[in-house]
Amino acid sequence: MRFLSKCTFAVIFLLSLATSPAVSQVQPSTTAANEALHQGIMGCYGSTCHSRQEATGVVVRQNEILSWQDQTSTTGAHLRAYKILLSERSSAITQRLNLGKPEEEPSCLGCHSDNVAENLRGPKFQVDDGIGCEACHGGSVNWLTQHYDVGASHTKNVSLGLTPLEDAGSRADVCLSCHLGSADNNQFVTHRMMAAGHPRISFELDLFTSLQSHHDEDVDYFERKVVQPGVRIWAIGQAKAMKRNLALFQTPTLNRDGVFPELVFFDCLACHREISDDPDWRPEVRSNPGRPEAPGVVKFNDANMIMLLATAKQIAPDLAPKLDAEIKAFHASLAGGGRDASEVSQSLEGLAEDLMKVVTETDFSKNQTLGILEVVVEDALTRRYTDYVAAEQAIMAVDTLLSSMVAANQVSFAQTSGMRNEINKAYDAVESPNEYDQDQLTTALKVLRGRLQELRSNAG
Repeated sequence: MRFLSKCTFAVIFLLSLATSPAVSQVQPSTTAANEALHQGIMGCYGSTCHSRQEATGVVVRQNEILSWQDQTSTTGAHLRAYKILLSERSSAITQRLNLGKPEEEPSCLGCHSDNVAENLRGPKFQVDDGIGCEACHGGSVNWLTQHYDVGASHTKNVSLGLTPLEDAGSRADVCLSCHLGSADNNQFVTHRMMAAGHPRISFELDLFTSLQSHHDEDVDYFERKVVQPGVRIWAIGQAKAMKRNLALFQTPTLNRDGVFPELVFFDCLACHREISDDPDWRPEVRSNPGRPEAPGVVKFNDANMIMLLATAKQIAPDLAPKLDAEIKAFHASLAGGGRDASEVSQSLEGLAEDLMKVVTETDFSKNQTLGILEVVVEDALTRRYTDYVAAEQAIMAVDTLLSSMVAANQVSFAQTSGMRNEINKAYDAVESPNEYDQDQLTTALKVLRGRLQELRSNAG
């Protein structure tokens, strides 16, 4: 059971991303997952396959399509991804951008459907199925029959083109293509699109995995596949998101918008502040030790960098100082000082790769996870939560990592129940980007710090 405490925030946050139109101007994907024929949802249908009305299957539950179709739950968000294109809001967005109908516009379908090329669509394929099975699991023409044969193995299925989503890195690569962006398949949301009404993009792999899960991981699932702990999924998700954002930022066709940089890479709330002609008015700007820029300089969205730094401080103390220094150097380079931004960006990508190797080799004991949580809520890091995006990632990290500890039987739900009130206060502080209350967040995190120290003292 997830330790989601502010469910309304989590659900609304997820649905705003999974059911809102994405718009882009890049070319169709040529990734390996989309090079095989896609046969559509009906290829997975049937009472002996994945469309039972009850979860009574032996090897798998076999009700996965029912979960995917659930209109009342976050698990149905992938199906609803196409349907939202038929809404008035979607039409308004494409009209403002001088595009065609959203349900026909490739720059919307890139994230709101399994928008593979026409020659890769089988006779039962339907684009209006939204994010169907093959959008995540890969084109099924080579593995569909094989994967339910007697004696079929997951390794064999993967060799035939099935995407190994149990692997956190592979899962992150698939999810990030829509939930952050890619240079392929019309999957990049720009600042102009956000100005036209598209919601802000954000992502946290373990939380999104839980909310959009279409299946249960039962005993034999663990026997067939290596299932990674939630803390590792969270940490790899942070590293992958940081790498993806930096890679996109270095892409010449994506990082400029006319004479301006592509502002979608930057922290929205660092610029969208109140402006006044009142001579007695003073801007509410707080110093951020991780961003040594003067007011008025656009700030790169460093939320994933901050969370990755918290991870490094606990499990890779030799990498943490360099990561911290390179994050600051990157901000300085964007402000026009120090080293070249591309050079520092590539260095940060390399550090993220190095840290992922450590993450994959870390068991994430109770003490290690508590250590990461304590860094996330300590004074040195909370002073970096001057803007909304980092604060949002911080409270999701607290929620996710505590959930993982409960799931791993490292702590009991009763032991974490005393944190419920402060977690709710922290969620309230970030419930609205336009009303972010850093004081309320840091006060709640300070109390949580004490609760975490109590857990640490009881660690076995």
